[in-house]
Amino acid sequence: MQSTDLVSSFAEIAREKDIDRDTLQLIVEDVIRAMIRKRYGADDSFEIILNPDHGDIQILHIREVVDNYDLEDPVTQIELTDAKVIDEDFEVEDEVASELDISDFGRRAVLTARQTFRQRIRDIEKENIHEEYSDLVGEIVVGEIYQTRRREVLVIHNKVELVLPRNEQIYKDRYRKGDMLRAVVKEVRRDVGNRPQVIISRADEAFMERLFELEVPEIDEGIVEIKRIVREPGDRAKVAVISHDERIDPVGACVGLKGNRIHAVVRELSNENIDVLEWTDDIHQFIKRALSPANPISVTLNEELDPPRAKVVVKADEVSQAIGRGGINIRLASKIAGYEIDVYREIPADEEDIEIGEFADEFKEETIQKLRDIGCDSAKAVLELSIDELVRRSGLERGIAERLVHAIRVEFDEEDPNYTPPASSNPVAEPNDLT
Repeated sequence: MQSTDLVSSFAEIAREKDIDRDTLQLIVEDVIRAMIRKRYGADDSFEIILNPDHGDIQILHIREVVDNYDLEDPVTQIELTDAKVIDEDFEVEDEVASELDISDFGRRAVLTARQTFRQRIRDIEKENIHEEYSDLVGEIVVGEIYQTRRREVLVIHNKVELVLPRNEQIYKDRYRKGDMLRAVVKEVRRDVGNRPQVIISRADEAFMERLFELEVPEIDEGIVEIKRIVREPGDRAKVAVISHDERIDPVGACVGLKGNRIHAVVRELSNENIDVLEWTDDIHQFIKRALSPANPISVTLNEELDPPRAKVVVKADEVSQAIGRGGINIRLASKIAGYEIDVYREIPADEEDIEIGEFADEFKEETIQKLRDIGCDSAKAVLELSIDELVRRSGLERGIAERLVHAIRVEFDEEDPNYTPPASSNPVAEPNDLT
């Protein structure tokens, strides 16, 4: 193979991979020097002159002229007699430059050079992808779906494969090959020996934030700031915003005239319901806003617990609104406020109730304290919770929670058809022994 053919093939590969001229020149020189070192043991006495545009390459072997029979290193030295064969004017201590051809290295060396070059190009391509998409983390990209799999969707963006895992998808979305897809770059994973894996997401809070920046100029300009976002992708989200200009209403800016701005975001997110609320440093007020559409009457905080808890009292007819379908409203409100929120209905002053401490003779103090910790300081407050909710919030064992609810119902002369007394091998056991 001629030198020009080898360099031309290198240049063609580089153009396909969008490698710039300077990088190409460095790679080719490194590959040629690797061939030289393998054949001669060192490359210090060689000079490489490359013109990638024309496919020209010169490999010059530079040696010092020494007296006959004084030759110590044939790689760096040449005897005077041999030098005069090249040019009669050479004298001792002169430098002789002789040109080598690629074919002098042999066919195997040329094939190895090609493989080395391709590997170097792949390494550079991987590094370029990693750098490019690391800079795009948190930004929206638009690509074409080219393959849907059971656990992921593959998207092509600028000839690079992006991966949308199932846990980063909106469950309502339907993906078809050839459709365009918007998502946010979540992370770039560097796998040893493989191409960097670019993970994109439509379920991440950052995706919603970028969409608001696109639709709301005040956010893009920094006048309105998104302080916090919590989501259950595809179902509901809460967004807390604040305005740095008192003349601008942050909630109104995000919603837009007749809801045109927020509707654009909702459509992109498969009709995910979005509650926009104004941020405030007053945590009592913020929790009230977070529980919208309910209008809490009071908020009582307990900062000593981990996580801290908030007891919220609402009107009886607003309890379901505060909790939301499947508990989604109270879960999102708890996340955005940073407090575990417990919702209770307002109990009229003339309604009969019993302080939870009255049951201390039937249940351990530890059980009573767990109830107080979640705001259940009365019997009616306990009955407002389902068994599942009581277990989740208090951490009580299910059997204890069922016996507790049964004991309270008995106290109020209410029937509990779902209660089955636990089997016991000790018929005379005290109630405290059961807890």
